[in-house]
Amino acid sequence: MEKILIIDDNNDICLLLERFLGKQGYKTASVQRGEDGLVLLRKESFELVICDFKLPDIDGLEMLRRIKVMHPTTAVIIITGYSDVRVAVQTVKHGAYDYVTKPLYPDEILYTIKGALERRSQSLTQPAATVASPAKATSTRAAGNKGSLAPDGKRFIFGKSRVAEQLQKHIDLIAPTDMSVIITGETGTGKEFVANAIHLKSKRADKSFVAIDCGALSKELAGSELFGHVKGAFTGAMSDKAGSFEFANGGTLFLDEIGNLSYDNQIKLLRVLQERKIRRIGSNQDIAVDVRIIVATNEDLREAVRQGRFREDIYHRIDEFEIHLSPLRERKADIMIFAEHFLELANRQLEKDILGFDDEAKEKLKEYYWHGNLRELQNVVKRAVLLTSGDYVEADVLPHEIITPQYFAPDDTAGNVQVSFDPARPGVPVMSQSAANLKSVSENAERVAILKVLEKTGYNKTKAAEVLNIDRKTLYNKLKAYDIHL
Repeated sequence: MEKILIIDDNNDICLLLERFLGKQGYKTASVQRGEDGLVLLRKESFELVICDFKLPDIDGLEMLRRIKVMHPTTAVIIITGYSDVRVAVQTVKHGAYDYVTKPLYPDEILYTIKGALERRSQSLTQPAATVASPAKATSTRAAGNKGSLAPDGKRFIFGKSRVAEQLQKHIDLIAPTDMSVIITGETGTGKEFVANAIHLKSKRADKSFVAIDCGALSKELAGSELFGHVKGAFTGAMSDKAGSFEFANGGTLFLDEIGNLSYDNQIKLLRVLQERKIRRIGSNQDIAVDVRIIVATNEDLREAVRQGRFREDIYHRIDEFEIHLSPLRERKADIMIFAEHFLELANRQLEKDILGFDDEAKEKLKEYYWHGNLRELQNVVKRAVLLTSGDYVEADVLPHEIITPQYFAPDDTAGNVQVSFDPARPGVPVMSQSAANLKSVSENAERVAILKVLEKTGYNKTKAAEVLNIDRKTLYNKLKAYDIHL
């Protein structure tokens, strides 16, 4: 019987989840503080932890880090309020399986739990990377112009916007070569999907595609996962283990969040890039490998090089071609294309037959800011499909933040904006806007926010980009778009 630990400061949520999951055949335990959860995890192991992001003593990212240090194979699902989606997305990049937003729906949480446990079960018999088998890779080439398939068999949709067309041209151009590629962009923009699309259009498509998230690996685990180890190399090394480079031999290795690699592992990676040989930890024998390297990052590696956090020699070896992925909010023409695609996936996953979106729902989706990009859109669509009882998704099943966007009115916000008060939150001023000028209000608020952060950071663009949680290239584009001259 699989064991699930629930950590949430709301006792009602703990009780409801325990009762519901108990009826589904799971053994459960619950606590209301992060430290209590960690104490319990030191005493016994759990296959899955469901953890609220906002706990009274420890935040979600710190909880995730400490859980993964104690039990690297334990799956973690984060519970969050919808307003915290931007932060919740970061937990996924640091090793969480997924996040679910409140209010919780039984079918949705159960589906996510089953997916997390299934992924965990697979990871115990495979490397901690995502591997597309040669058979799967070969079969996906029949997809033609409809798009490429991700490692889990989902089709990657390019979209029809100008930046989408440019992206497809770049993929078609670079894929047949063996050049290394850096893919940059915000979290949730589909960097792994693009890497897989490059692999599927390459001469290596009949070989393995291996994806590994460097951000989810500790310094100690990264060397073993990348290069493998021999029995007895360190405490817990009970048998020989092949690393990701060996699994990807002849194919493509995708290193997500490469900037998180420790300095020691960067040196080992440089040796592989130079000599095309790896050495398992604890071994004195070299193993020749033929691997194409594709990396991804949501930070500015050039700045990391200047700060001494990333080796310059590695950067120049992997920076043979760069692809930048624009955030979803800058690709309005693509939003409904992706939404329809995610609707198709949700129909299959939830065994439903929703036909599409009504006009109001479409408008709401197109006008929303999409902090979490494609991942957030996919979660919104999946939840909407779950809640829809008719043939079409209507606006009233979308999250409140999408149905009624609320923009806090700063003192220096320009424009004729009527300020009202949200009855649900007395004393909180909000700007009331029609759908017609919603975009301008959003852009104006974003411009004000950028100017304030620049002022606080002494107009240091790199620091400002870090505070705003965007890469520096995105900041430059926004400075140009909003006519901000420094």
